[in-house]
Amino acid sequence: MEKSEIEGLWTHIHWLSVLEEQGTYTAAATRLGVSKSAVSQRISDLEKASGTRLVTRTTRSVRLTEAGRALTREVRSAYEHIARSFSSVRDSAGEIRGLVRLTAPVAFARQQLVPHLSEFLQQYPQVRIQLDVSDALSSLAAEGYDLAVRHGFQVPETHVAWKLCDTSSVLVATEQYLQRQGEPRDPGDLTSHNCLYYPRGTDQPAWTFERPKRGTRKVERLTVPISGSFATNNSEALRDSAINHLGIALLPDFSAHAALANGTLIQVLKDWTLKGAFADEIYLIRPYSPHVPKSVSALVSFLKEKLSGGFRFA
Repeated sequence: MEKSEIEGLWTHIHWLSVLEEQGTYTAAATRLGVSKSAVSQRISDLEKASGTRLVTRTTRSVRLTEAGRALTREVRSAYEHIARSFSSVRDSAGEIRGLVRLTAPVAFARQQLVPHLSEFLQQYPQVRIQLDVSDALSSLAAEGYDLAVRHGFQVPETHVAWKLCDTSSVLVATEQYLQRQGEPRDPGDLTSHNCLYYPRGTDQPAWTFERPKRGTRKVERLTVPISGSFATNNSEALRDSAINHLGIALLPDFSAHAALANGTLIQVLKDWTLKGAFADEIYLIRPYSPHVPKSVSALVSFLKEKLSGGFRFA
């Protein structure tokens, strides 16, 4: 095959690499911003040119053959080098521009992230942000994300992390509920309340509390079994149920802070610290690369500045 013919297939090989990462033609097409039929045609053309099957198709997904995997393995580092070189050249122009693909948990994105992104985009009009809102822990490299917000996430060795802020867990209820049921004075009182909680497997739900023992350096620790009429894996739903006077909810502070600040909800058992319910820190992470696009660095710096103070209730 002539050199010119091989050069004409560079895009085809890149699309094959994306297909390997995404696992389906539909997902690959979405990632590339083209039609599914275009991806299928490029792969078919590449198979004809190579004289061998590169993809095995099933009803739900596609897998590369050994020949296909060998091809993408050989060229992956070259494409990564090209991407870094292009980003470096583009950034050298001085103006901050380009697409930043970001993924974040649902509640945090809706309540804390989105309100700040509008200001960032006004400040940097040549930057575009594509935000994926999901509680699923996506693979950044495989899905093509530049950044991810992680709530207490253990950072892989292949990634770089920036701490955004500290976070904590709080118990909240409405004044109406507490007037009706009585306000708990210590954690043991929760056994007589309707507790709204985040389910953790099939075990009996329980909340763990700590506080310093008076006059000593020791810590008092209590684990209290709780029960309630509503459990869900979404903190916004728990918050709204508490606002509707259903019971006492355990929430991360970023979900509760607005309702606490305006008095819609009241914090319960303030003298106690909740342990093990949610993580204590929120991070931005990205796959390691020797070159970080200016648009990504600008977004990281902006969010660190806006969120470093945590979530105040008043």
